[in-house]
Amino acid sequence: MVFKVANCLMIAAFLFSVAVQYNDPDPIRWMLAALACVLKLRGRLSWYFPAALGAAALGWAASIAPRVIGKTTFGDMFQSFEMINSVVEEAREMGGLLIVAAWMGVLVVVSKDDKTAETRRHGEES
Repeated sequence: MVFKVANCLMIAAFLFSVAVQYNDPDPIRWMLAALACVLKLRGRLSWYFPAALGAAALGWAASIAPRVIGKTTFGDMFQSFEMINSVVEEAREMGGLLIVAAWMGVLVVVSKDDKTAETRRHGEES
């Protein structure tokens, strides 16, 4: 039950992120993250999808990291909703990608646990 509530909150967060990306060319990552959460909620998610999406998000975040780490503070990212400068904007991007990667990791673990439990149930029925 706790996971289901958390997953619904992440769906809302990812959809909100899609909505505020009207001026950015890359809302697709948020759409895909929301899709993975919805598929999990409906019981139709294979662990491969969030694993691939999480790996892509982590790789993308890693490619941004050298341009932002040590060049801005964590507080600068939340100081204002407007674009302060490109470093802060990229730091926000990296933070969002790390959130996607982390939640996709959660979906992978939960999906694999569900699959293991299902395999055990089928083994006991035979």
